[in-house]
Amino acid sequence: MTAQYRTGIGFDVHPFSDDPSRTLVLGGVVFHGEAGLVGHSDADVVCHAVADALLGAAGLGDLGEHFPDNDPSLVGADSIGILRSVTDWVESAGWRCANADLTVVAERPKIGPMRAAMTARIEEILDAPVNVKATRAEGLGAIGRAEGIACWSTVLLVSLSSPGSSRSF
Repeated sequence: MTAQYRTGIGFDVHPFSDDPSRTLVLGGVVFHGEAGLVGHSDADVVCHAVADALLGAAGLGDLGEHFPDNDPSLVGADSIGILRSVTDWVESAGWRCANADLTVVAERPKIGPMRAAMTARIEEILDAPVNVKATRAEGLGAIGRAEGIACWSTVLLVSLSSPGSSRSF
């Protein structure tokens, strides 16, 4: 019997950049006036964590396998586009996202004012409910010293061939 549901977990972390031209993008949303993150792409830790969770749940490898950080064509890549590609691959493999739950770990910036926009942007790509949460590392470790931002994500996939797998979740 083929599984009707699968879960995946994703994680990503990037340090803050000293380059004033780097833009902070989280969940596909630009945080104006904030220091950007170091990365080969736009360094959107939120989209990267969700994409990795989707890939893992579908048994399709990991983000670095599909989007290696030594591929010159990916310099500055829009992570919403990466997430869209991953979502398409997951659906081609016979799965769709039923929901995603994310936890952004950051001392700065405050996520609350942008939470609704981040949620809407990711829901638009996944076509599924998304919950964005935020917490602080309370001064512990590199994240607690405000040296970067991390994100954890879990997703639930449902088989497209399962009874009740219509988009009415």
